[in-house]
Amino acid sequence: MTSSSHTHGSQQSNRLQDGGRIDRSKTLTFTYNGKQYKGYAGDTLASALLANGVDIVGRSFKYSRPRGIVAAGAEEPNAIMQVGATEATQIPNVRATQQSLYDGLVAGTTNGWPSVETDLMEYVGKVGGKMMPPGFYYKTFMFPQSMWETYETYIRKAAGLGRAPKERDPDSYDKMNQHCDVMIVGAGPAGLAAALTAALAGARVIIADEQSEFGGSLLSSTETLDGKPASEWVTDVVKELATFDDVMMLPNSQVNGYHDHNFLTIQQHCTDQFADRAPNGQVAQRLHRVRAKWVILATGAHERPLVFGNNDVPGCMVANAVSTYINRYGVVPGNDLVLMTSNDNAYRTALDWHDAGRNVVAIVDSRKNPQGTLVDAARERGITIMVGSGVIDVQGGKRVTGVSIAPLNDAGDEVAGSIVKMKADTVASSGGWSPVIHLSCHTGARPVWNDDILGFTPGATVQKQLTAGAINGSFSTAQALLEGLSAAQDAVQLLGLTEVEVALPVTEEITESKAMALFHIPHTKPTAKAPKQFVDYQNDVTAAGIELACREGFESIEHVKRYTAMGFGTDQGKLGNINGMAIAAKTLNQTIPQTGTTIFRPNYTPVTFGAIAGRDCGALFDPERYTAMHSWHVEHGAKFEDVGLWKRPWYYPKANETMQDALNRECVATRESVGILDASTLGKIDIQGKDAREFLGRVYSNAWAKLPIGKCRYGLMCGEDGMVFDDGVTSCLGENHFLMTTTSGGAAHVLEWLEIYHQTEWPELEVYFTTVTDHWATMTISGPNSRKLLEKITDGDVSKDSMGFMDWKTMKVAGIPARVFRISFTGELSFEINVQANYGLHVWKALFEHGEEFNLTPYGTETMHILRAEKGFIIAGQDTDGSVHPFDLGLSWAVAMKKPFSFIGKRGMQREDCVRPDRKQLVGLKTIDPKVVLPEGAQGVLDPNAPIPMPMVGHVTSSYWSANLNRSIAMGFVKGGLEKMGEKVFYPLADGRVIEAEICNPVFLDPKGERQHV
Repeated sequence: MTSSSHTHGSQQSNRLQDGGRIDRSKTLTFTYNGKQYKGYAGDTLASALLANGVDIVGRSFKYSRPRGIVAAGAEEPNAIMQVGATEATQIPNVRATQQSLYDGLVAGTTNGWPSVETDLMEYVGKVGGKMMPPGFYYKTFMFPQSMWETYETYIRKAAGLGRAPKERDPDSYDKMNQHCDVMIVGAGPAGLAAALTAALAGARVIIADEQSEFGGSLLSSTETLDGKPASEWVTDVVKELATFDDVMMLPNSQVNGYHDHNFLTIQQHCTDQFADRAPNGQVAQRLHRVRAKWVILATGAHERPLVFGNNDVPGCMVANAVSTYINRYGVVPGNDLVLMTSNDNAYRTALDWHDAGRNVVAIVDSRKNPQGTLVDAARERGITIMVGSGVIDVQGGKRVTGVSIAPLNDAGDEVAGSIVKMKADTVASSGGWSPVIHLSCHTGARPVWNDDILGFTPGATVQKQLTAGAINGSFSTAQALLEGLSAAQDAVQLLGLTEVEVALPVTEEITESKAMALFHIPHTKPTAKAPKQFVDYQNDVTAAGIELACREGFESIEHVKRYTAMGFGTDQGKLGNINGMAIAAKTLNQTIPQTGTTIFRPNYTPVTFGAIAGRDCGALFDPERYTAMHSWHVEHGAKFEDVGLWKRPWYYPKANETMQDALNRECVATRESVGILDASTLGKIDIQGKDAREFLGRVYSNAWAKLPIGKCRYGLMCGEDGMVFDDGVTSCLGENHFLMTTTSGGAAHVLEWLEIYHQTEWPELEVYFTTVTDHWATMTISGPNSRKLLEKITDGDVSKDSMGFMDWKTMKVAGIPARVFRISFTGELSFEINVQANYGLHVWKALFEHGEEFNLTPYGTETMHILRAEKGFIIAGQDTDGSVHPFDLGLSWAVAMKKPFSFIGKRGMQREDCVRPDRKQLVGLKTIDPKVVLPEGAQGVLDPNAPIPMPMVGHVTSSYWSANLNRSIAMGFVKGGLEKMGEKVFYPLADGRVIEAEICNPVFLDPKGERQHV
C-alpha cells in the first residue's frame, strides 16, 4: 500500500469508522505537496496523512532514501514540514506529529526533487552510498577552496531542513514573565497528579505540556482508572484545575529550556496550531519566561526503536506510536503488522492492532520465555509469538512489503538459526523506553545509567527540582500517579504550605517480565556489509557508521556524535542516542555508563525567532543608552552614532549644511571661542580601599603612588603582552579614593579586567570597584573663552593660579554641586563639569543661557576626533589595535619601568619582537597636496613602483580635513617612523590613485601645549 495507490482527497482508507478522540462531525480540508486531503478536528497533520495512506513524508540526508512517519510526538525525526499558505506565513521544520490539523492548512516536504515520491538523488544515494562514510564531508569538501560556495549550496539543499521565508511575517508574537511556586513540566498522569496536589495545597502552579490537550500517555491508552477509561479521569482533573485562580494551564506549550536558578522558557503555540494567520488582536506564539520556586519534571519517556536492516523503510514505526494513532486518532497505518520487541509493554500495540480488526502477522520477541499479563492476552487472541528471535531485515522500497526473521542467541548479538520471511506492510519495534532527561541536563546535571530500566535517569542537581513518573524509569501508570503526588507533597512542604490528602484512582494490575537489553539486532553478515541499519534517521547515521568511527579512533561519545552527526539537527537524538551509545560502547568494549551520554542543550525542540523576539522586532534589537541631555540633542537636530551602546551626538548640522560644513564650523568655533561636548558616556569607575594606589600602579604603566589629592593623571592600560587596550584620566578624590575614566566603549571591559586581576592575582589587596558611569552627567567646555563662561555660573575660583592644568575641584555650577576637572582632549583650555545625572540637562541649558555672548557651540564626536587629532592625541581602539605598545605610540613618558612592582604588560613590551627598531610607530602624515584627505586604512609603501605584492610599511589610522589648519591631517603607523621624519611615504588606492605624504610629528597644532595651560 503506497501513497500512489490513493487518489488525492481520498476516503481516508486507514481511518477506523469509530474510536479515537477526533471529531468526525467536523471534516477539515488540507493541502499536502499540492494535493488536497481530508481529516477531522482533533487530528495532527501526521495522523491525517497516515489516515489518507500517505507513506513518504521526506527523504534522508545522505542517501535520499524515502522516509515515513516513525513516531507520534516530539521525537519524530522524518516528518519535518514547511507549513504555511503563503511565503509570509510559512514556518520551517514543523513536525507533522506536533502540528494540529486545521481547515485550509498547507504543508509540504522540505526535500525531494522533482518530488518526494520520485527523488533523483535517491539514485546517487544508491550508487554512492559506500562513498559517504562518517566524516566524508570533512574529507570530501575541502578542495578546491574556490568550490566551497557551490558545495555549501548543495549540502544545504540535501540536508532536508526547511527554509526561512523571505517575506515579512504578518503575525504578532509576545513574551511574558511569570512567577510561580511550582512549575510542572508535563501533563501526563504524573504531572496532573502533581498539579492537583499542589493546587489543593494553595500553591501557585504552572503546568505546561507540548500536546494540544493534557493527559499525556493516558490519551492513547486503553487502561482504566477507577474502572473507567483513563481519559475520563484526565477530563475530571483538568476541569478541577481550571477552577483554581492560581493555576495556569499551558497546552500546546513546549518547555524548551531549563536554566540556572529555576528559570524556564516555554514556547506556547497560541493560534498557529489552528490558523494560517493569527486573528486580529491575537498572537501566533508566546514565550513565557518563568521563575519557579520549585520545578517538577514529569516529562515522560520516549520509546526506542530497534536497529535492524532497512529499518527506515516507510511503514517501520515505534510500537507506541502505532497504538497512539489507533487509540487517539482512529487511524491504523497499515493492514499486516509484525511487532518486534524486547519487552512486554509493546505487546499493547499488537493487541490494539488486532482489536482494530487488522492482521497481526507475528510478535517477534527477542526473549526466550516472555511471561506476563499482556503476553497472555496476545496468546488468548491467537496471535503468533516467535520467541528468542529478531527481525533482521525489512523488504520494500517506498513501503514495507515483508520481513526477514531469525532466531537469536541468548545474548541477542548473533543469528542462531535459519531465516524465515513473512509478508507485512508495517513493522512496529520497541527496544524499551528512554526517560526524557533533556531538560534535567540543561543546568549541567549529568544523567545516571539505570540497568533496571535500561536507560538514563536524571542525575544530581543544585536546582530546586523534583522528578516524577517515567523520567525516573517508573513506567506504570500507578507509579507515575504516586510519584506525581509525592513530588508535589514534597514541594508543598518545602514551600511551607499545608499538605492536603489527595485520593488517587485505582489502576489496573499488570504483571510483566524483565525487558532484555537489546539495542542492535544482528545480521547474518557483518554490520559493515549488512543492509543499512539506521540509528539516527534524520542524519542517516548507521550502526556501521558508529562502529567505523570508533575504529578510526573516536572514543569519546561527544566525538563520535560530531564525526557521525548522530543527534544533530532538529531531532537531537531523541530516538537514536541510546542505541548509538550502546553500539559505540560495544565496539569500544566498555559499558554504557563508561561511554556516557552526550550533553543536551536548549532548545529541546525548535523555537521560532518570532517567539524569541516577541514584539521587539523591526529595528535592530540592540540596547540603547541615552545621556541626560539626549532630548536637547534631538531638539537641536543632532545626528547620532552608536558608541559602546550609547547614542552619542555625532555632529549638529544647521540648515543646508553638509556634514563637512558642520564639522568645519564646530572645529573653528571651539578653537576661536568655546565649544561644548556631552562627554557623559566616558566610562567612570569609582575605586576605593587602602590599597587603591598600589593597585593603580600595577594596572597602569605609569606611577601613581604620589599623586596628590585634587590632581589628575593620564594613564595607559596594557594587556599582559604589553599592548595598549585602553587609556584615560584618573583623579585622586581622597588618600584612598580615585575616579578612573575609560573610553566609552571600553568601560565594561576595563571593569572586568580590574575585577579579574583583583580576584585572581592580587586578592590580598584591599580595593573595591564601582561603576558610576550612569551616575554622572559630564559636559566639557573647551576653547579660549571656556574659563569666562564657567566663571559666570560657578561659585568656585577657576583662575589659572587657583586651578591649574590637571587639577580638579568641587564647586557649584548653576547652583548644582559639581566636580570640575581641568583636563583637555582638544589641546585647548578646557573644563570638564560633572554633576549628578538628574541635573545634567539643567546645567547644560544654563551653560547655553550664559554662553550666547561667546557663541557657545555644541560639537559631537566627529569634531572631537578632529580636534584631538590636531593635537596628536590617540583614541584607543582607533589608533591602537592590540598590536602596539606605548613606545610605538611615542608615549614612553607614560611608562615607569622603575616602579617597585611590575605593572601589567611590563615584561610583554620588553620581548625581543617589541624592541625591534623597525616596528611600526605612530607618526603624523601631511599629504603633499593639502586638499587631499587620506582614506583611513590606506596601506603605505616606500616605493609606489614596486612590483605587486608591494612591501607595505604601515597604514593610516586617523585622517581628517582640518578647518583650523586649512589642510588635511592624518596619523598612522610607519615602520621605524620616528626615525623617518621628513621622508615620503606613498598610499596606492583601489581606484588607481597614489597619494604622496610626508612623515611628520603627529602634533599639528600648538606643539608646546601653550593653549591648554593658559
